[in-house]
Amino acid sequence: MKSTGIVRKLDELGRITLPIELRRTLGVSERDPLEIFVDEGRIILQKYEPTDIFNGEKDELFDYCGKKVSKSSITELAKLAGLID
Repeated sequence: MKSTGIVRKLDELGRITLPIELRRTLGVSERDPLEIFVDEGRIILQKYEPTDIFNGEKDELFDYCGKKVSKSSITELAKLAGLID
């Protein structure tokens, strides 16, 4: 992991501000969703990208009942249901 040398304090509501240089470098804009991970005492922020609920793919996604499903998962499910060969 690479240190940026940037230090920020939490405000009274537990918020931090990401410096504009860091946001530009990582392609994060206002209102972009960020995903939060915890790994061995570290907090990791990552720009959120929707993925298929079954296999984690990020390509050719469709909304179904509020969930993301990829074309390949739809095809596989259709095969399992006997709708296609």
